[in-house]
Amino acid sequence: MLNQRYSVQQAPIGTLVTWITSGEIAIPEIQRPFVWTATKVRNLLDSLFRGYPVGYLIAWRNPDVKLKDGSSSSGKRILIDGQQRITALMASILGREVVNKDYERVRIRIAFHPVNQQFEVSNPAIEKDPTWIPDIAVVFAQNISLFEFVSNYCRHNPNTTKDKIFKSIELLRSIMNNQIGLIELASELDIETVTEIFIRVNSEGIPLSQADFAMSKIAVNENYGGNELRKAIDYFCHLSVEPNFYLSIKTNDAEFEKSEFFSQMAWLKEENDDLYDPSYSDMLRVAFTAEFKRGRLEDLVALLSGRNFETRQCEEAIIENSFYRLRKSILRFMNETHFKRFLMIIKSAGFVDASMVGSQNALNFSYILYLLLRDQNVPDADIERYVRKWFAMSVLTGRYSGSAESSIDYDIRQIDTQGIHTYMNAIVLGELSNAFWDSSLPQSLDTSASSSPHFRVFKAAQVKMGDKGFLSRDITVRELIEHKSDIHHIFPKDYLQKQGLSRGRYNQIANYVIAQSEINIAIGNKEPQVYFTQVFEQCNNGKKYYGNITDTDELEKNFEMNCIPSGIERMTVNEYPAFLSERRKLMAQKIKVYFNNL
Repeated sequence: MLNQRYSVQQAPIGTLVTWITSGEIAIPEIQRPFVWTATKVRNLLDSLFRGYPVGYLIAWRNPDVKLKDGSSSSGKRILIDGQQRITALMASILGREVVNKDYERVRIRIAFHPVNQQFEVSNPAIEKDPTWIPDIAVVFAQNISLFEFVSNYCRHNPNTTKDKIFKSIELLRSIMNNQIGLIELASELDIETVTEIFIRVNSEGIPLSQADFAMSKIAVNENYGGNELRKAIDYFCHLSVEPNFYLSIKTNDAEFEKSEFFSQMAWLKEENDDLYDPSYSDMLRVAFTAEFKRGRLEDLVALLSGRNFETRQCEEAIIENSFYRLRKSILRFMNETHFKRFLMIIKSAGFVDASMVGSQNALNFSYILYLLLRDQNVPDADIERYVRKWFAMSVLTGRYSGSAESSIDYDIRQIDTQGIHTYMNAIVLGELSNAFWDSSLPQSLDTSASSSPHFRVFKAAQVKMGDKGFLSRDITVRELIEHKSDIHHIFPKDYLQKQGLSRGRYNQIANYVIAQSEINIAIGNKEPQVYFTQVFEQCNNGKKYYGNITDTDELEKNFEMNCIPSGIERMTVNEYPAFLSERRKLMAQKIKVYFNNL
């Protein structure tokens, strides 16, 4: 057919399994967490047993590459849609372990009732019931003797006949002969076209990302250690979330334990900081962009395929060089000193808790910047200042909240060309002018979303400045955030609700402060006019109502730290709109002072 960009064939499941175990079709050895439930695996097997269609698999053969002698090398197939189905079959039929969403290696055991020809997820009751085969993997084992197996089954189930059981188990084993559709995309297709095809064919699925393609490209290239590199990326991401996974690696992967990657990531086994838990996509983006000064992962896929951007040809030398550089950069990403110093810088900007970050891509680019500046031998003190300021600016302006990849690509190219000092000054002058601080930022603070990046930066400013919690004499905002303290409504929520205000009005972030729970509880639903009057009495030798502040000067400092407008002790619901307006301006100015001193 004219311009047909794919071929369609029917392949037996047994053939597909053979291709996968031999490496003809690439399924990464260490999968990202297997997201199917055991029930869904059972349903897949039941559909295959009954001859129902189970959808198509989509594979893309690696582009042909030009070897040094001028000949062409045909690449392996990459399975880009159907990995969950194939993994389900490998797990249930071949008895292989999978990594679940909790990063644990588990077996999925599917039971079969040969008399009723019924599938079920195995459980303790089934394992004790002799009428069930509790794990179908034993039926598909290469060394099984069906005669002995059937005889043993009938011995434990005297009401059955060998002939009926034998036929039932043969039907089960014939699943391997079932045909499944395989759409193979032409090798000359570029990554963007393949992505478009995937989305159109599998419109209800999750669109394939460039990172997915990159990870598959890495996994299939054993010539340059891609299989080990892919495993290293997955292992690091698992370990950053679940340190106990370290023991699983030592137990189950003696070969990887010998690699330089394993020793480089071993420090994670005792690391519980969750400020930056990178995904494989984050890790790839940071390592690629820091090393290649490019921000689009489609360029990484092209380079790993040997693409010469000038001649538009594929060359083996480019593949070799790209794998070498990516491997080097992944090791730099994993380095304990780099990783911990970077996190120390982010925390020194006041972002001490994962809840304050908001933008993973802001973290990613800040780490890119850190690695880049270290590579340029920029003094440590300057690196800290640039990274702190860039991260705060990125969160404050939502720099990577839209077309993140385009922004990352543009920024890295400009920094590489102009240098960080010139480019950052241009960004700050252009986007953080007086108009931003005096007008745009106060307007942006007019929101009820506690997840607002501007509120996150305000809290970071309080942490950085060592502010005390609202009406606290001794407890800092940092300590309160790290111990998951309350967000208190200055004008109490219940009070405003009773005055008829909507959720969007009483939950304004300009009405929020970080407070100790006991202070929050003591205030209850009192209006500001009441409880602030009590606070002033407390500072004039009166009864202690809230916290331990008993000095007027100290109280005024606490108000200043928390941007409390003057005259708060006289305010009722009628002054609430004016209060919000004034406090937004005070919060904006605090953020400005904080940013300028980073």
